[in-house]
Amino acid sequence: MTARLILPSANVVGESLVWDDARACLVWVDIIGRRIHRLDPQTGAHETWPTPGRVTSIGLRKDGGAIVGLERHIALWDWDGDFRILFEVEPDLPGNRLNEGVVGPDGAFWVGSMQNNIGADDAPLAIEGKRGRLYRLAPDLTLSRVSDDMFGITNTLVWPEPDRLITADTLDDALYTYAVRDNRLHDRRPFQSGFGRGLPDGSCLDAEGCIWTARVAGGACLTRTDPEGRVIAVVDLPCTWPTSCAFGGPDLATLYVTSARFTMTPDHLAAHPWEGGLFALTPPAPGCPAFRFGEPSTFPADTD
Repeated sequence: MTARLILPSANVVGESLVWDDARACLVWVDIIGRRIHRLDPQTGAHETWPTPGRVTSIGLRKDGGAIVGLERHIALWDWDGDFRILFEVEPDLPGNRLNEGVVGPDGAFWVGSMQNNIGADDAPLAIEGKRGRLYRLAPDLTLSRVSDDMFGITNTLVWPEPDRLITADTLDDALYTYAVRDNRLHDRRPFQSGFGRGLPDGSCLDAEGCIWTARVAGGACLTRTDPEGRVIAVVDLPCTWPTSCAFGGPDLATLYVTSARFTMTPDHLAAHPWEGGLFALTPPAPGCPAFRFGEPSTFPADTD
């Protein structure tokens, strides 16, 4: 498996990649770039939209719009300039921000928080400890906390089964598995840790039940982890900070990867201008379609 650059997007922090099967396009965000991106891989048509402040995640809605995680708010957006704010998350914790957000098989938007690690000047801030939690925004727009567990950096939200969630704490360099009962998380157990290259960021699931994870912070690779938590494949990438991955294209046979150039020196970027780009490779198994907010799905996600 060899990854190739398909868009030199130069994202500062590209994240939250998702395949919109209705439009045959990839959608993702640049957190520090404060933009939403959309790319048609077949034609190369690339669109961007500015966001009101930093944007941390994006998901698809049943009605064709998007659900968006901003720095502290969850909003609805319809591919135009207006963001309809639904909630401020953790209004009592002004030092926190949102991070990973993914629509689950229940049609809800699952989103995590963390201590804000980006200063007003977009420079990195030190994280002092675990201050983040996981939340669920139901299709009826009820927001609830799904666990009392604390996270350093919430990342990875994949459902190998409707009643099982795998998520990551990037600071722990670990993925955890939870049972999902009554829209809450139970029975946390270690799933995969100690890989040794970079740290886990975003993930996606393939049709064989394996989890692909971007290894950020110098990992320069994707891992493929089997349902028992064993890393069974490693794909080196031509970028040092891969951030998220998603299957797309015809038959979901292509795996796409976003990346970041946050904190990299001018000399490094001059020598490696593809950092922050969008990459693609052909894995041994196809992926599963993305879920949509407001549309509880059969499992895996409906394909029609």
